[in-house]
Amino acid sequence: MNPGTLSTTLPLRSTSAAPGAQAELDAISASRGSSWIHAALDKPFQFAVKRSMDIGVSGFALLVLLPFFLMIAAAIVIENRGPVLFSQQRWGRGGKLIRIYKFRSMRSDMCDVSGVRQTTANDPRVTRVGAFLRKTNLDELPQLINILIGDMSLVGPRCHVPKMLAAGVLYEDLVRDYHIRHLVRPGLTGLAQMNGYRGPTDTEEAARGRIVHDIEYIKTFSVLQDIRIIIGTAVREFRGGTGF
Repeated sequence: MNPGTLSTTLPLRSTSAAPGAQAELDAISASRGSSWIHAALDKPFQFAVKRSMDIGVSGFALLVLLPFFLMIAAAIVIENRGPVLFSQQRWGRGGKLIRIYKFRSMRSDMCDVSGVRQTTANDPRVTRVGAFLRKTNLDELPQLINILIGDMSLVGPRCHVPKMLAAGVLYEDLVRDYHIRHLVRPGLTGLAQMNGYRGPTDTEEAARGRIVHDIEYIKTFSVLQDIRIIIGTAVREFRGGTGF
């Protein structure tokens, strides 16, 4: 499936869309020939169960993991004084900009709030504690807060920063109808991540591969698939995290 040719007739709730996304969302809404999106998103019971699962799992996890969070916070501050959490604006559902939270993994004086400059292997900005958090994906755990308040979901397309580069160009320029991936809430994990599409999008193949998996996730969404992705991600991380 080529994500560059996708379109939808679905009317989007884009009144709060970021300026850079508004024209793209309007173009998608005005297009014709993608009735599969209606079928994919017309699942009110499934989405209600998904949201209930998000609230239950994230709330329980935040409560149980609180002592662990405090240990991580202490390790971050001991190595490099500064804020424990790092916040950043990213794309949310319907093109809305949301603020996500992560454990700070870089030196406090080198953090890139824009997120345009992607992290690379042996990045000098990353602290030793941060390298461990990234390798194990523990830096993502504060996004449970975003899930609880409804900005994110446990499973969905990865939450991208605005003006993210893919193969050296804007993602929106590389993949037409890129914002179709924003028809659902972004996820802590997703079909792309479970299948190994993580790290820098420095090649066109890798960049398009992510979007293909994001669109496929929307097309085939079900609560059962979400459970499979969560389990698949857990197994993959248990065998060895791939973040840096």
